[in-house]
Amino acid sequence: MAKDYYKILGVDRNASQEEIKRAFRKLTRKYHPDVAGKDSEEKFKEINEAFQVLSDPQKKAQYDQSGFTDFGSEDFAGPEGFNFDDIFSDIFNIFSDRRRAERGRAGADLRYDLDISLEQAFSGLTTKIEIPVPTVCKKCKGTGAKEGKLKTCPYCNGLGQIRKTQRTPFGQSVFITICNKCGGSGNIIEEKCEDCNGTGRVKEEKKIEVKIPKGVDENSYLRIPGQGEPGYNGGSPGDLYIIIHIKPHDIFEREGNDLLCKTTVDLFKAIFGGEIEVRTIDGKTNIKLPKGTQSHTTFRLRGQGIPDLYTGERGDELIKVTVEIPKRLSRKQETLLREAFGKKEDRNNKEGKLSLNRLKDLLLL
Repeated sequence: MAKDYYKILGVDRNASQEEIKRAFRKLTRKYHPDVAGKDSEEKFKEINEAFQVLSDPQKKAQYDQSGFTDFGSEDFAGPEGFNFDDIFSDIFNIFSDRRRAERGRAGADLRYDLDISLEQAFSGLTTKIEIPVPTVCKKCKGTGAKEGKLKTCPYCNGLGQIRKTQRTPFGQSVFITICNKCGGSGNIIEEKCEDCNGTGRVKEEKKIEVKIPKGVDENSYLRIPGQGEPGYNGGSPGDLYIIIHIKPHDIFEREGNDLLCKTTVDLFKAIFGGEIEVRTIDGKTNIKLPKGTQSHTTFRLRGQGIPDLYTGERGDELIKVTVEIPKRLSRKQETLLREAFGKKEDRNNKEGKLSLNRLKDLLLL
């Protein structure tokens, strides 16, 4: 089947040799297998075929006259005397740029676990922390070499890669490998720095001020960009992650943004009602118990919980009341209790109410 070589290269039929060469160079950068992978081999073979026909005056004239591609495979082994180095040097430069970017490796992220109290989670805080961070050695400026003096790698001439060119049926292929002498850095250390032993890193205690917002919870984390390990060979530093842990509280338990607590009331308050004082996260307040409060009744104080981390709206405080039953009663107290609560039919009559009044007097003793 006839192929439109002009269309393959994306040039006009009246294109000059310089325009054809420029189009081939552009497509080579995009479709060469060393750049785009093995899936592009057929596409690149087609591009190479078109270029070798259109760049050769004799083949081009034959193609323009007949419109057919009746050239054998031997015709595409590469025109005699044609130098591909200027084209494939572009591919090499692409790989060189990639390797240089890889050499500038980013630093690792760091983790710091911070314990705070429930009150601090409620109000937020600003604090300073100290973390051991591998920092750039000042003496060698991170090079690992004594006095920072590096030598250009003689094996790769400072490029960090070794280039090998191999001729294939559809042109030349460039194979690039990392230089095993310098590890891709392009430089070698002749004499190690004494302070860091050639690593370019020393550990130092670093003080960082951090602001903990209101409403943080267990395992909440803060990300502080650029406060992790420094990068390598000019790479960007890592980040610092501060993981929050809330210490157990002696009164409150946290459930989302709500606070749970327990309090004990005596039998008198449970029966006859009244006010009791309870703790809140930021102080104290009073709540009113209705008459006949049952043990394990829960009261809700709205807006007395933890502020939401994002909206700032506070949760509630839930207070579970336990009625304390006397373990020992005098004979007189026992008699009054039996009189007050012994018979169902007497609990609502006049005599029963009088007994409750007597019980009240007794409990006040």
